[in-house]
Amino acid sequence: MTKILLSLHVLAALVAVGPVTVAASMFPPAVRRAQAGGGGADARPDTVGTVRLLHRICRVYAGVGMAVPVFGFATASAMGVLGDAWLIASIALTAAAAGVLVALVLPRQDALLTALDGDQPTTSLPYRPAQLAMFTGLFNLLWATVTILMIVRPGSTTGA
Repeated sequence: MTKILLSLHVLAALVAVGPVTVAASMFPPAVRRAQAGGGGADARPDTVGTVRLLHRICRVYAGVGMAVPVFGFATASAMGVLGDAWLIASIALTAAAAGVLVALVLPRQDALLTALDGDQPTTSLPYRPAQLAMFTGLFNLLWATVTILMIVRPGSTTGA
């Protein structure tokens, strides 16, 4: 059963987290391209459509990503490693990544997309695509760290 749970956990991570990290990373440059077209009513429809699609990918796969910790907890419980330091650190970093996504990335994407869809210039917002890129980079760095901890498992006695 452990192998099935672990397989589901890894598959969920690949299918859910991968698209969010890629789409979130592509979002700020796509906004800049749309801004170059004038933003608001002057923005090129294809670039605004790209921004809209990237945001939808981030929102949908963030929801699907809830399966990753669910399968992760089930796997850790079956393996008897719920108290291991590497797992606790991974859980904390996963929670931090989810917090960054929900509190910092998605709301800024929403606001930038709303500005592009309307007549409001994105430069009038209290933050810019560069700030969104910074938070997206932090989100990606947290997930990369979790991935490394899951592979290396420092101090684990269950073998590599």
